[in-house]
Amino acid sequence: MSEKMRKSRSYRDLEVWKSAVTFVKEIYLVTAKFPPSEIYGLTGQIRRAAVSIPSNIAEGQGRNSGKEFRQFLGIVLGSVAEVETQLIIAKEITYLNVEELNPLLERIDHIRKMLRGLSNSLK
Repeated sequence: MSEKMRKSRSYRDLEVWKSAVTFVKEIYLVTAKFPPSEIYGLTGQIRRAAVSIPSNIAEGQGRNSGKEFRQFLGIVLGSVAEVETQLIIAKEITYLNVEELNPLLERIDHIRKMLRGLSNSLK
């Protein structure tokens, strides 16, 4: 992606950002069913990590260079792995069942692929 094209587009135009926002909504819905005792534990951790995905895409896109944007996308990939791990833990401790977990993992895989594609386009 050229510098001119990157600057002329808003992060709100990026499909990966849109998908990440939808993912956050899904995370909030599924974690609302977690025990109230987890609000400051796993629920809060999953929500914070999920929110950081579109937030860091937005912040990185607002930076002055493709190199900085790529650095932020690397941070986002870390958050994706963090959410994925936390969701697997939630399933293991029976806060989620397989039918709830699998669509979320599919969404995470899709977001991860889009992030890698976007990062590669900035090289």
